[in-house]
Amino acid sequence: MSGRFETPEWHASVARLVANAGFRSTADALIDTVGQVVDNDGTVLLAFHPDAPPEVLYHNLGPARSKHYLDRYLAGPYLLDPLYELALRRDKPGACRFRDATPDRFRSSEYYRQYCERTHLRDEMDFLLDVGPDTACVLVVARIEKMFTKAELERLRLVEGLIHSTMRNVWNHWAARERDDGRDGGMHRRLTECFENFGESLLTQREREITQLLLRGHSTKSIARELDIAPGTVMVHKRNLFSKLGITSQYELFSRFIDALSEPRASG
Repeated sequence: MSGRFETPEWHASVARLVANAGFRSTADALIDTVGQVVDNDGTVLLAFHPDAPPEVLYHNLGPARSKHYLDRYLAGPYLLDPLYELALRRDKPGACRFRDATPDRFRSSEYYRQYCERTHLRDEMDFLLDVGPDTACVLVVARIEKMFTKAELERLRLVEGLIHSTMRNVWNHWAARERDDGRDGGMHRRLTECFENFGESLLTQREREITQLLLRGHSTKSIARELDIAPGTVMVHKRNLFSKLGITSQYELFSRFIDALSEPRASG
């Protein structure tokens, strides 16, 4: 395990981190340092807020990959992302493998099929850090062709403290530079209201709660645990909400929601 931490390149990258010379230099050094720890196919640093869309602070993706991975995500589907929910939790881990932090039926969800699967990511390691009362930064380290090995995951966890310190420095530079620009809280409010009120003209409050959990990839049993009701009761609500919405599958449910996102002022 120690070989990667004994090279001249590793020590040079750490020296750049310690220098903390400015936003771009520090962000570049962070991404370079992660690349010294494990080979990866892309690194993205995001900031998550409860009252605004996520911000992309820095990444090493080209224009085409940035549009494919980031622009579509920021248009609204981030609301269904388990990482978005996890980042805003107070009890979040400092680092986790994305596949270990998803709902039990996430890989069967239409969000996964329509967005995650199309990115062709095979694996993802995330570093999470609160940088303010209502803001969390997340560093995403992605793999396309192969999974992270046990040794690679151990190396990443070994440098968690170093990565967290640098993430905080990058955020401090970003906040000092961007604080007067403001964030599009209005768009986030419209998207959040669309999600929370989806189907409100047709569905009961309980049916909307179940709809939201279905969209986020929870199974019947998981929904029952989340809402503290019987699985059979969940199934009854699910049949009723499908009937009221005039749909027969979760694919149609997801499509209806995406259509509603394109008109955020509509209630679904």
